[in-house]
Amino acid sequence: MSGKLKQKSFVSLTGGFFLLVALSVIHLTQGQADYTISELLTGVWTDGRIQDIVTSLRLPRLAIGIVAGGALAVSGAVLQTLTNNPLASPGTLGINAGAFFFVVLSMIFFPNVLGAFPFITALLGAVLSSVLVVGLAGKAMEPVRVALTGMIISLLFSSLTGAMQLLFENETNGLFLWGSGTLVQLNWEGVRFAAPVVLVLFIGSLLLAKPMDILSLGEDIASSLGQNVQAVKLAAWGVAIVLSAAVVSVVGPIGFIGLMAPHIVRMMGIRGHLQIFIHSFLWGSVMLIGADVLGRLIQPGQEVPVGAMTALIGGPWLLYLAWKTAKSLKRGDRQVGGTTKPVRLTVLVPILILLILGITVLALSFNGAAWNFAWLETVVWNFRVPRVLTSFIVGVMLALTGVILQGVLRNPLADAGVLGVTSMGGAGAMLLLVVFPAVPPAFLPLGATLGASLALGIILVTAWKNNFQPMLVALMGIAISAFGSAATQVFVVKAKLAVASALVWLSGSTYAKGWDDVQLALLLFALFIWPAVYITRSLDTLTFGDDVAAGLGLNVRSTRVWALVIGVAISTAAVSIVGTIGFIGLVAPHIARRIVGFRHLPLMLASGLIGGLLLVTADFIGRILIAPKDIPSGLIVALIGTPYLLYLLRKMK
Repeated sequence: MSGKLKQKSFVSLTGGFFLLVALSVIHLTQGQADYTISELLTGVWTDGRIQDIVTSLRLPRLAIGIVAGGALAVSGAVLQTLTNNPLASPGTLGINAGAFFFVVLSMIFFPNVLGAFPFITALLGAVLSSVLVVGLAGKAMEPVRVALTGMIISLLFSSLTGAMQLLFENETNGLFLWGSGTLVQLNWEGVRFAAPVVLVLFIGSLLLAKPMDILSLGEDIASSLGQNVQAVKLAAWGVAIVLSAAVVSVVGPIGFIGLMAPHIVRMMGIRGHLQIFIHSFLWGSVMLIGADVLGRLIQPGQEVPVGAMTALIGGPWLLYLAWKTAKSLKRGDRQVGGTTKPVRLTVLVPILILLILGITVLALSFNGAAWNFAWLETVVWNFRVPRVLTSFIVGVMLALTGVILQGVLRNPLADAGVLGVTSMGGAGAMLLLVVFPAVPPAFLPLGATLGASLALGIILVTAWKNNFQPMLVALMGIAISAFGSAATQVFVVKAKLAVASALVWLSGSTYAKGWDDVQLALLLFALFIWPAVYITRSLDTLTFGDDVAAGLGLNVRSTRVWALVIGVAISTAAVSIVGTIGFIGLVAPHIARRIVGFRHLPLMLASGLIGGLLLVTADFIGRILIAPKDIPSGLIVALIGTPYLLYLLRKMK
């Protein structure tokens, strides 16, 4: 190591160490039992009360924070090299979400197993997530593909976790705080388990440092130098996964540390994996302890999940990294395409209408236990009929959103969820509930609108100079979505009394919709359908790429702005009625495109009917599956749509 690198390494290690010591001292003084730093330094040796508090509660919390922060940072550094993706971390690749889902599942069905083997439970989920990411992203590990795959895996496990938490509210009630990531420790048990595991794996990562230096040169070069590439990659994946699982099993899924710490270390000029791993461990610990200190300074006396603070700090960082990554990629002119032998609308539309009528008759007549064809009866007419009509109209709106956003971004995986609009809409609604706890549920759409508008504003501001490069917008959306999801989880914890109703709304539910909702849905649909139809010809032109579109006289930038605004407006309107329902905007256009081709006017008609059919079906299934209980239709759609999306991602070249 050269003299300059040694100097940078010394400054980084010394500065990080002293900062960690300072934050640790502050950390030990925080809590309900109030004492100053001087009282801590003198009383810890003589005052029995302070001794008990420090040794039994605060030192374990500090120790697990140092261990967890370091483990997550090293895991992120390993994953970024393995996937050749600067956006990779245990959070963005779905590893934390998979581990958390398995813990929730185990708590419900196998509580004894979870109590005895929490690490094994979390490890199984982390391994499954990683296998899915590697299998679906392909050997090339193309950064955007990996990022999209990780996001979809996270969506899958988050949807499953949400379903479990709603269906088994009593069994999982204690998991809300833990699910946001918390360093709270009641004894040394968590530290005694995690510290040896993390230490062994950290040493393993240091042993892998030199092979990973060679691997970072490229697999072909590494192979020509005699390296067993597959063995090195397998060992590195093992280290990253087990580090993440060990942390999740003790403190819950904490995001962004594994993303930020390795980047900060590289920005300091640290090079070589041995140094990167050592410095990442130190700075990961600094960041996690600092986030915990900051959280308790912001709201003294009340427990703010440390995962909330890392999300609030890390969200903007992820946006920056997404912007930087997309800028380094070649400009994409991907075409979403479609079938070359489209089915005529005169054939397709009657078939879809018959299917819609069939499921509507079922939905109106069957309640999960008995049939009732007297649709004009008060119960059916005032509750079931408006619910079905609202589902259909919202399904159409969500499908139209998907068509517009996929067309404008030329990205077959684009929709309001991928752009972060849905996620930020949910965060906005929950923020309103936290700030104004007494606000009626009818005002939640106002918060959703503000959150979605913020997401759109961020995209417009960051992508304007780059002419809305599709890959840049997609990556920015992933970053916004991750931030919105983390913030939402925090707000759910804060809004303690409204957790169940908030989860239902966030999962997307057509429950208890009346004729007022039908009127609102029709009004919003009528308001947005004409702008949506008007831009179809421009979207057809964009399909062939920016250069061709500009050559044909289309103002590409202006078209993108208006299409994004229209798409987000329709999505926000839908969210304001039924909450955050995803996947309809992804799945419906794909099905339609395989039938009617890529031309946007017939595509909108077919997608709208398919979207309405899907949401009415999902609502019906959710209503009868465990009647008289309801499963939110958004969760049913997610459980149906995610496997299809994963299949689609696997098929895409």
